[in-house]
Amino acid sequence: MAQPNALLAYPFRPFFILTGLYAMVVVLAWVGFLFGGWPLPLGWSPLQWHSHEMIYGFVTAATAGFLLTAMCNWTGAPPLQGKGLLALVLLWLAGRLAFWFAGWLPGWLVAVVDLAFLPVLAIYAARVLLRYGNKRNLILVAVLAALTVGNLLMHVGFTGGGMQWLKLGQGLGLDIITLMIVVIAGRITPAFTANWLRGQGGPAEQVVKSTKVTGLAMASVVLLAVLALLPLPAWCEALAALFAGGINALRLYQWRGWLAWREPLLWILHLAYGWVVIALLLRGVSGFYPALPETLWQHSLALGGIGTLILGVMSRVAVGHTGRPMQLQPYGRLMYWAVIAATVLRLLAANQWIDYRIGVTLSALGWILAFSLFVVLYAPMLSQPRADNRPG
Repeated sequence: MAQPNALLAYPFRPFFILTGLYAMVVVLAWVGFLFGGWPLPLGWSPLQWHSHEMIYGFVTAATAGFLLTAMCNWTGAPPLQGKGLLALVLLWLAGRLAFWFAGWLPGWLVAVVDLAFLPVLAIYAARVLLRYGNKRNLILVAVLAALTVGNLLMHVGFTGGGMQWLKLGQGLGLDIITLMIVVIAGRITPAFTANWLRGQGGPAEQVVKSTKVTGLAMASVVLLAVLALLPLPAWCEALAALFAGGINALRLYQWRGWLAWREPLLWILHLAYGWVVIALLLRGVSGFYPALPETLWQHSLALGGIGTLILGVMSRVAVGHTGRPMQLQPYGRLMYWAVIAATVLRLLAANQWIDYRIGVTLSALGWILAFSLFVVLYAPMLSQPRADNRPG
């Protein structure tokens, strides 16, 4: 059988490149719209368009690349490749094009095209996991299904003009992505840290993976997501967020991230999880102090937790799965520091500690620099055959 083109040999290859490119394009367009008067045929409220494309566009590309690649390790199944992978990539691209031209297209057509990607991804993942008896990871199929519901809620809000549906879909999306981080990062971060310490002759036994704490961490985020959907007093959601933040802070502490400070491919994962903890705690505090802007915890999660973790995972997978040494590329640290700066600047602007226009613009530039560096540094290796000449 002929080998597929290198770019279509494994799901992480095209999806990671698209993730990097789309991260730049969406934020550049958003800032241009806000401060440059760029005309965009959105058809949506600009704010909700921006949040939708970050949650259900940018994040879903990274999710597909990671999940479809990781499933091969979990099950021993061959990767989705060639024409099948190309079809899935084109389906994701179709959803993005529909949104960029939403102002010129019927609402039902935008919804149908955009909503197709996640169910197809979930069905494929479920079939592979069930065929190979890997029921443990079916929770990620449930996560994809829940993301589909969140996306549907945003479309209902758009077509019906109901802002409450738009906010519900946005909030559910952020909560489900938080759960996904708790599940995935909770597996790979301590495992990678312990393995690295073991290889360095360090105290790998100090890295703790507590089954009880892990269960509580996941349950606390699920509880928070459910409470956020119910018409309850604000303090109920706030208490749940504080509990989730506290238990996940304990979990992060047990991983002993400071022991891996010399390895950027590891400390970036711990830092990303730390931003998630901060976001949960800020969300809890804002429930008791309404003067604290909601965008503070949202951007701590979106830029700090989600953006940083995606960069950290992509830069690790890109070398590990292309037969290269497990080390950060030259200028990779600049990529990491750029996304850290983007997060801090956006939080300072949200809290009005610096000029909003300047803060958001500089934050956007930091974000764009980070993901443009990823594309420049990693797209060549992602589009070429493995360095060790093995398939994939």
